[in-house]
Amino acid sequence: MLRDVLAATVRALESGTPAVLCTLVETRGSTPQKPGAAMLVFPDGRQVGTLGGGCVEAEVKQRACRCTDPHRPELLVFHLDHDYGWDDGLICGGRMTIAVQPLVGDGFGSSALHDYFRRVQEHLGQGFGGLEVIALQGRDGFSAGARWLLDAEHRVLAQLHAQTLPAALLPLLPRLEPLPRPQSRDGFAILPIAPRIRLLIVGAGHVGQAVARLAHEADFAVWVLDDREAYANRERFPNAERILVGPLDQVLEQLLPQDITPHTYCLIVTRGHQHDEQALYYLAPSRAAYVGMIGSRRKIRLIFEDLLARGVAEPALRRVKAPIGINIGSQTVVEIAISVVAELIAFRNLGPAEAEKLRHFEPVWPMGTSS
Repeated sequence: MLRDVLAATVRALESGTPAVLCTLVETRGSTPQKPGAAMLVFPDGRQVGTLGGGCVEAEVKQRACRCTDPHRPELLVFHLDHDYGWDDGLICGGRMTIAVQPLVGDGFGSSALHDYFRRVQEHLGQGFGGLEVIALQGRDGFSAGARWLLDAEHRVLAQLHAQTLPAALLPLLPRLEPLPRPQSRDGFAILPIAPRIRLLIVGAGHVGQAVARLAHEADFAVWVLDDREAYANRERFPNAERILVGPLDQVLEQLLPQDITPHTYCLIVTRGHQHDEQALYYLAPSRAAYVGMIGSRRKIRLIFEDLLARGVAEPALRRVKAPIGINIGSQTVVEIAISVVAELIAFRNLGPAEAEKLRHFEPVWPMGTSS
């Protein structure tokens, strides 16, 4: 993941360890990775991250390690012909352009590098989205390989090998909702940075555990809530950012509204009808961008009817995704988890409108006289 590469980059700069950061900035045709992928390479052959593996990655490492001047980033172009693609099963004809930034040197070079990549790491660590712009061509005021970090409002937060972002580029920068695809425009690579979504999983049973594992791999910040410490613990959820144990109503009331924000997704997968209803009572009206609940249509309808009677507003319930997941005919726990995490990824990357088209579940509404 990009965060792992950035953390290793900052550590290398702080310790003075020679390394080279390789960022895939532009592709054409069939390639093993897409723009935005990154890999940190050390002279002894170690690496953090990947550009797709195989022969082309080995060649990238060899050529990248020849670049040693931190003041002079380079752009390397690789054509995926038979030399690279035969053993890996790649379709020939692709092209990869990689920005290579050496991390060695003294004085201003190392300080500027550290300041830039530390700022990128902090921005991602706070969960914010944005853009990284990398120059594919040198112009007055900056060289090829120059970098800018922009926030969601296109304000420059940090820059490397450059002073200011060219004003002519600003009208070309995409909005971040939904998350745009990486693109190359007017000699610049524009690499979107997805905001990190906090995923609150209410229910630490088998489905919750499987969803947590996959969601972590998909770069969600996973929180887990259950009233049973035997289930909600570090052994079962080793990668959870936070594990909450206690009565669901009390914990959820404490979390609202500070910790459940528009950058939070909430998933209700408890062990029973009563606990599901209890959690949904608090989460349906919350500011969470996504609220989903597992269960049969009958169970969902009964819970919705109860909550309407308890005063939960109908618009709050209408936005709840129930049943959850993309309909792939799931049967096993793993299949259910895959369908659920696929839906979460679609909401994050494509936006709610496009994600809704993938669900293929008939909604529970209308519900009798309340519709």
